[in-house]
Amino acid sequence: MQAIILCGGHATRLGATAKHTPKLLLKIKNRSILQWQCEFLKEVGVQELILATGHLHDVLQYTIGESYNGISIRYCKEDKKLDTGGAIKNAMRYIQSSPFFVLNGDVLWRDFSLNEMVSTFREDMAGLLLSVWVDDTRPYGEIISSDTGQITAFLEKPTTYQSGYINAGVYLFNSKIARSFPDSDVFSLSYDVLPKLENLHVLKTDPDWIDIGSPERLQAAQQLF
Repeated sequence: MQAIILCGGHATRLGATAKHTPKLLLKIKNRSILQWQCEFLKEVGVQELILATGHLHDVLQYTIGESYNGISIRYCKEDKKLDTGGAIKNAMRYIQSSPFFVLNGDVLWRDFSLNEMVSTFREDMAGLLLSVWVDDTRPYGEIISSDTGQITAFLEKPTTYQSGYINAGVYLFNSKIARSFPDSDVFSLSYDVLPKLENLHVLKTDPDWIDIGSPERLQAAQQLF
């Protein structure tokens, strides 16, 4: 099995913390985010990881090398900013397995196994999206799905406090998803692909989850782990 990690962004919200250190290499309890994610992926049999890089690509490649924690590493560098969808499209030149995982390079969780996604996935699905329950959906938006788990709507970030299920930034995609990509190189996964997919499903979960997108969340991750 293969996986793509999206790690090409500038991480501007983290300020000086990520100015010279790729977010993927930031330490949470003496382990890099990449090390945590590799442990999650090894558990489900991922043998090759494609890093969709951009900003600080040279630092990542020099530090990580061609393998990490027993997983073979490939690099797919952006020559220009491609956004999330474009980065996946660019990295899929190396994808030979189906399904394959895609992870945002700044998400971590506890007390959840990706095996649940593998066992839930069906070949007729375009993809399976991991969703987590949060008390406040305002920073994220909300996912609406049917009783069978098929996604029916992606709601924009609400203006009032409310709980619900959000996109956790972890996907298990059928390789046929490439047929739904726009012809352009630059496009968003969240806005240009996911809302238009038929038979896109969600796995609703309630683990400890966090995205390392700001200094406050980075500190919260230190406490969580």
